[in-house]
Amino acid sequence: MQQPIPVFKNDPIIVLILGFITCGIYLIYWNIKTAQVLNAVAEKEIISQPIAIFAGCCFPVNIYFYYLAGKDALPILAEKTNQPKNDQTVLLLILGLVFPMVAAMIVQGEINKLYN
Repeated sequence: MQQPIPVFKNDPIIVLILGFITCGIYLIYWNIKTAQVLNAVAEKEIISQPIAIFAGCCFPVNIYFYYLAGKDALPILAEKTNQPKNDQTVLLLILGLVFPMVAAMIVQGEINKLYN
């Protein structure tokens, strides 16, 4: 039985602004909600809750979070939304390393395609 996909639609700019204002604390919440959506879309656990939580707190784990999102979850999401598949893994890894709020903004933009 397919679980329903939770609604988590935010403006990507809001993700960026809240990430800055809260010094990244918002990204912990965002990671948890994003993992729930991506796991529901994939119909399996791609990003576990502990990984989502620690990705907001721990620097090396956030790179792993964006790797899993870009490599495993976003291609499935593109398939479900009838969008062309493009591998954004390297882009998300680099941005996750240098500027994680922008990587989160990109992933949120992809998630928002579910709700259009």
